[in-house]
Amino acid sequence: MNKVDQFESVFRSATRERFQYERRTVRSVMIVTDRTGDEAQAFAAQVRSLIGSMAGAEEVTTVLIEGDRFQSPQDLLELMEAQRPDVVATHRCLHSQAWRWVFTLGAHVDVLTQATTTPVLLLPHPEHATGEEWSPGTTDRIMAITDHLDGEASLINAALSCLHPGGTLFLSHVEDDAVFERYIDVVSRIPEIDTELAREKLRALLLKEPADYIRSAGAAIAEAGVEARVQAVISMGHRVAEYRTLIEAHGIDLLVLNTKDEDHSAMHGLAYPLAVELRDLPLLLL
Repeated sequence: MNKVDQFESVFRSATRERFQYERRTVRSVMIVTDRTGDEAQAFAAQVRSLIGSMAGAEEVTTVLIEGDRFQSPQDLLELMEAQRPDVVATHRCLHSQAWRWVFTLGAHVDVLTQATTTPVLLLPHPEHATGEEWSPGTTDRIMAITDHLDGEASLINAALSCLHPGGTLFLSHVEDDAVFERYIDVVSRIPEIDTELAREKLRALLLKEPADYIRSAGAAIAEAGVEARVQAVISMGHRVAEYRTLIEAHGIDLLVLNTKDEDHSAMHGLAYPLAVELRDLPLLLL
């Protein structure tokens, strides 16, 4: 490597984005269910219980939209436009029996996450897929997940607004080992490059960047006086399986995910398979 390349590498390593803390509050929540009457009220009580433990929920007003007030996703979007809530809280597979299977969130939820900028708090279906009744706990163990944690200040700030005061925010980053191995295989075919050295250096750099960002986030959060512990969770593996293992190991109460993608209208990269798979866990979809 010549001196110019070496200088550029050092410079680029030193110019990583730093986390900026921004306090967020939730003042209005629209609760949506396909239930009516007592069943709708029971679901609303679950939502209010979960929201009640969140740090950013201050003097929250809630409005309950029961199942007889809408049918299509368009009906729901019109109700949202009238209410303009800070958060929409709902469950999977509105007005659908698809909750019996493990392949979908339902058309209403798909549209909500992509056609609006309003965060969606997604709870397990009232007829919980495991056959056991789901009950809300606190939000003192939250995990924020993204394909690229570096630069995701909005995601982290949203997760902090949901965290119970004094709780733990797990900032996670999992590098896809299959993709990594594919590139190492390509590198191995270039005689001028030491494959094992490339493997070691690339792996270290891929994991160093999110680790540095998480440290900056922890420092900024502590400096702001936020009542939260920040714990880094960084690894390599098959992403969906690895995240499921991490969520179970750390007893996560709420998962926070980005769902928007600039390049297409479908739900963002890793978010959809995780949202479909993790049916027993509340999700905040941004």
